[in-house]
Amino acid sequence: MNDSLSNLLSENRTFAPSAEFAAQANAKADLYEIAERDRLAFWEEQASNLHWHEKWNQVLDWQPPFAKWFAGGKLNASYNALDRHVLEGRGDRVAFLFEGEPGDTREITYAQMLTEVKKTANALLSLGVKDGDRVAIYMPMIPEAAVAMLACARIGATHSVVFGGFSADSLLARIQDADATLVITADGGFRKGGAFGLKSIVDDALKGETNVQHVLVVKRTGQDVTMGAKDIWWHELVDKQSAEHEAQPFDSEHPLFILYTSGTTAKPKGIAHTTGGYLTQAAYTHRIVFDLKPETDIYWCTADVGWITGHSYVVYGPLINGATQVMYEGTPDTPHKGRIFEMIEKYGVTILYTAPTLIRTWMKWGDEFPNKYNLKSLRLLGSVGEPINPEAWMWYREVVGGNNCPIVDTWWQTETGAIMISPLPGVTATKPGSAMRTLPGISAKVVDDEAKEVGNGGGGYLVLDKPWPSMLRGIWREPDRYKETYWSRFDGLYFAGDGAKLDDDGALWLLGRVDDVMNVSGHRISTTEVESALVSHHAIAEAAVVGANDELTGQAIVAFVILRGGVEPDQELEKSLKAHVTKEIGAIARPRQIMVVAELPKTRSGKIMRRLLRDVAENRAVGDATTLADPNVMKLISEGLQSEKKED
Repeated sequence: MNDSLSNLLSENRTFAPSAEFAAQANAKADLYEIAERDRLAFWEEQASNLHWHEKWNQVLDWQPPFAKWFAGGKLNASYNALDRHVLEGRGDRVAFLFEGEPGDTREITYAQMLTEVKKTANALLSLGVKDGDRVAIYMPMIPEAAVAMLACARIGATHSVVFGGFSADSLLARIQDADATLVITADGGFRKGGAFGLKSIVDDALKGETNVQHVLVVKRTGQDVTMGAKDIWWHELVDKQSAEHEAQPFDSEHPLFILYTSGTTAKPKGIAHTTGGYLTQAAYTHRIVFDLKPETDIYWCTADVGWITGHSYVVYGPLINGATQVMYEGTPDTPHKGRIFEMIEKYGVTILYTAPTLIRTWMKWGDEFPNKYNLKSLRLLGSVGEPINPEAWMWYREVVGGNNCPIVDTWWQTETGAIMISPLPGVTATKPGSAMRTLPGISAKVVDDEAKEVGNGGGGYLVLDKPWPSMLRGIWREPDRYKETYWSRFDGLYFAGDGAKLDDDGALWLLGRVDDVMNVSGHRISTTEVESALVSHHAIAEAAVVGANDELTGQAIVAFVILRGGVEPDQELEKSLKAHVTKEIGAIARPRQIMVVAELPKTRSGKIMRRLLRDVAENRAVGDATTLADPNVMKLISEGLQSEKKED
């Protein structure tokens, strides 16, 4: 058997930055060399862009696999995000251009954010929350979510933001694991044209055993909620607080937040991040990857604060850098499928950072939606969350970016805290679908089963071989699980489960989770490559493939595809798609079966749940679908498969 991932697809198109963009870019080519020459001095220089109440006495204390960055230094995350701008005369700059799904808007300056955060910090103190306590935040995508996070950081409380799409059981598990004493929530939020409830879910969760003393509730929708003895309205408590609060300095390694990510076991993993190193890398990457010009750019990251992207590239990175950003509460198709493009035109957005899932959804809906709006303000596009297939990348460039915007395809994780691999706009000649190379100051390798580097043209496992400032400091209260999960596969190397390949030029391509690798006749084939080949066919908007048990080949490839708008399925389509995959990759990757579906099973964050598709492909009862954005999707897919079998 071939031990490494097969390196199958090739991509020869390249896009060099324009001379105009390169001339004004924040990052220059010599950054790689400077970082390589003295990594620790490089990171010290990045850290010096923050305000430190006390300087560190050691850049890195590395006791594998545990790191301390800027040891002995003291700082405050909230001070760096807000106070500093106000004190330096930027208080009138807009921090957030908020738009609710119903169309309500708010414009909030840095000075106004600072006032709100100070009052909220005082409110938390009045509830007995102190340095070192944990606070669970379960909110819609509204400015108060960012205010709550920064107020926690200001007083040294560790926040644990739980995405507003999670169930009461999921919320309870996270409250219990972090041992939170306060929950901050809202009555609800607006999504898909209606109000949804959050307070009612908190009430259900708190029927379980917790040490929660109080629940602070923002009034967002005005829906009826039950207010019990522990419950306090945000406006009644926060509005009456003093607007004076001095941010206290905390140790560089003070726990800033816990963010839970799904584990292979039922128990979610509490990824713990500290302050100094995390803020250093979040701010540095935000500045160079997005080429941010805070005086003129309107930046929009479409992620929810419930995910790491919302932490690093909505709250901490952009605010530290003084960005003006758009925050949107609702869904991209409400009240129409052009909502995001309409808002890009309305606010003059210059930098857009979004997920391949949404890009492929836009492709499926059709070009008429982006074409209806003036998107000429855009100057840079970004992609995050999973590998982006080359055709979606090209569509993003041509249709959304008007062939005029560099695309930064970024790889990183909840665990890494900040971007690790990405083109540098103005420096890197990009290839559609490739994250290209590690950022200056970061070191990664692609290795085989024996931890040997595969070299150009090879595929294998993506590992990080040197510590980085924003790295996780462990799994909350589970040091052994941390070592076992990330450091046991390869001695001394961090491995989080992603496959990757290097092309002949040394450009890096992410291949998704190695759990999503199919073993076809002894070849380890990544689902990402086959999905990319399918989506490069003119009829296909989105695809998901899985390996299903096969007596002959071990596993066979089963594909689920969504057609582009206006394309009708017919007898010839399956033949055409199989031939196309054979031409693009080779006969080894030819799918055994291709199913046309209306939707794919996705979580609310846009991740495809291939486990459920595998159940369908192998004729098993479909497993737990409660985390899906639309739990009915699996029923429709299963029914479609049954009717296909009857026709055969």
